[in-house]
Amino acid sequence: MKAPARPPIYGLLAEFEDAHALTQAVLRTRAEGYRKIDAFTPYPVEEVWEALGVREHRLPAIVLLGGVLGALAGYALQYWTTVIDFPINVGGRPFHSWPAFIIPTFETTILGASLATVLGMFALNGLPMPYHPLFNVPRFALSTRDRFFLVVEAIDRQFDADRTRQFLQSLGPRAVTEVEH
Repeated sequence: MKAPARPPIYGLLAEFEDAHALTQAVLRTRAEGYRKIDAFTPYPVEEVWEALGVREHRLPAIVLLGGVLGALAGYALQYWTTVIDFPINVGGRPFHSWPAFIIPTFETTILGASLATVLGMFALNGLPMPYHPLFNVPRFALSTRDRFFLVVEAIDRQFDADRTRQFLQSLGPRAVTEVEH
């Protein structure tokens, strides 16, 4: 089966002055039916995130899984070491003395959860990202300083270059730029 052809452009990028204008633009864009959209701001803006309709919360499950695996690995290591590999009778206590395993198990739980958090964030955010088509737009560098951007990707079912450009212009941006691959 042949892969679908890549669109001639990545999408259209609209530049806005402030977070409120971007939030309103995102709401209108979603109401218009566009779904392959993203917003870029110089600082976190909760309203934009909510307007984008981001509902995926996979990181907590990844962190929980990392913590559980860390706890199991820490407990299993202690059990194997003290009961199977090198049992030492100290004061007549049983080889499997679980109260002594609690603190190291807790520490490996924290270690597993924190490693899962870091690796999960990298994976879910698609990092490291040495290249993205938006990096080719010179004004996009302002997204880390004082500008707010909305991009509509060309792979969206509603995307038509001319119609989408007219729609984005109607939102009142400073500029609408075509993003090359």
